[in-house]
Amino acid sequence: MGIFSRMSDIVNSNINALLDSAEDPEKMIRLIIQEMEDTLVEVRSSSARVLADRKTAERKLLRITQEVGDWEEKAKLAISKGREDLARAALQEKRAIEEELEVSGAELQSADEHIEQLNSEVGQLQQKLSDAKAKQKAILMRSQTVHSRMAVKRQIHRSELDEAFNKFDKFERRMDNLEGELDAMDLGREGGLAAEIDALRDDDALNEELEALKRSMQGNTSTKAENVDGSAS
Repeated sequence: MGIFSRMSDIVNSNINALLDSAEDPEKMIRLIIQEMEDTLVEVRSSSARVLADRKTAERKLLRITQEVGDWEEKAKLAISKGREDLARAALQEKRAIEEELEVSGAELQSADEHIEQLNSEVGQLQQKLSDAKAKQKAILMRSQTVHSRMAVKRQIHRSELDEAFNKFDKFERRMDNLEGELDAMDLGREGGLAAEIDALRDDDALNEELEALKRSMQGNTSTKAENVDGSAS
């Protein structure tokens, strides 16, 4: 069974439970990442055992190969000494060991294929883990943005804020009313305070002109009286 088939068995129940309960996607992706990391730890531990088994198989293969060569040399030696019976026995031993050699070779090949598969699947899982972490980061950033926007929206639509603005509007309206009452007091007063002050200035000028006219009239009256007195004498 490959890593991904095994990992699917591990996380399926959890993921299905999260999806069934409409769980937060942040929690779901955290769970997936945790399961991936746990799987990687376990697979690396298994890979260490596979690599150790391969080394053992490789040593066994070298030993058996050497034994095959040794029995062949013994058979040659027996033939050179005219002992075909011993040579035949040596070849029988060689054949038996060659069968064991074939089995050991198959074991080593299987170990190599297993290691190659593990290497490929671990690489894929590492890439998936990197993608999941990148997606987790993107989700967290989007979540933070959404929460910030929601906080702003809540502040904008807070009833206390609306109430404060309503009170402010009422206060402005009250000030408008007071200013209106103040302005109403000056109605009919020909322009209000400024007009009264200007009127005082106009009264002074009129009084001066009136005094000048009086003095002029008094002067004319005196002149006429003198003329009358002169004529009488």
